Amino acid sequence: MITIDALTKTYGGFTAVDDVTFTAEAGRVTGFLGPNGAGKSTTMRIMVGLTPASSGSATILGRHFAELPNPGREVGVLLDASAQHAGRTGREILTIAQRTMGLPRGAVAETLSRVSLTDEEADRRVRNYSLGMRQRLGIATALIGDPEVLILDEPANGLDPAGIRWMRDLLRDFADQGGTVLLSSHLLHEIEVIADDLVVIGNGRIVAQGSKQELLAAAGTLARAEQPGALHRALADKGITASTSADGAVRTEADPAVVGQVALAAGIALTELRPADGAGLEEMFLELTAASQREGNTEGAAA
Repeated sequence: MITIDALTKTYGGFTAVDDVTFTAEAGRVTGFLGPNGAGKSTTMRIMVGLTPASSGSATILGRHFAELPNPGREVGVLLDASAQHAGRTGREILTIAQRTMGLPRGAVAETLSRVSLTDEEADRRVRNYSLGMRQRLGIATALIGDPEVLILDEPANGLDPAGIRWMRDLLRDFADQGGTVLLSSHLLHEIEVIADDLVVIGNGRIVAQGSKQELLAAAGTLARAEQPGALHRALADKGITASTSADGAVRTEADPAVVGQVALAAGIALTELRPADGAGLEEMFLELTAASQREGNTEGAAA
């Protein structure tokens, strides 16, 4: 389990992480989502002792990272797959990890096989690796100690579709065997497929958290009309709060039946009307983090 309690990090007058509290439970995959600059990476760096907190605490298995007697045996970490010694081979990097953790020598070969790196690839220098191969090596370094917890920042970056499917199955299996997975990714579809729980952060603060089913079910109603502005005004005239996205979708917490009745009374033809949970994670994410989006539109906002 990972426990984050009232975590705050300030840099001068700037607050990067602001009173963040959440847990990542054993046996579950927790998706950690937010726009660029939202505070995800800072929070994860604090978890693994790379950045000191200004206040609050982050514990893994009930201890701060620095208090873990052999951290790699208890928590596997991948924050930046590019931060590997380019002059070493993949096998050398894993061998260093194996010796540092006091693992059997066979752990290197077993882990290389687990992440589908061949002997030829393992003996190649990292400078000659593709981004996808570096991701596999980073995941291998996180897994080699057979930890109880995984903390992964953008682990699918650079993987092809087959690699993404492989990673998804690996993490699902890890959680199903009782492990804790905290996963940050800009690939919202992959988070939607694999995550059990979601934590959404914007401007350094948690804007939503809970099970995936709870959050998507609470997303309200999505409607589309040839004149979305007219639908928005008709809802507002009835005291119903709504928002209109850049693509013309009107979202509201009112029931679909109520939205349909308002549209009918106003003579507005709807082209789409459904519970917003069917809209998926992307639309929920964009709505929750609208105030903290770096871009003026919704494109690329999930990075």
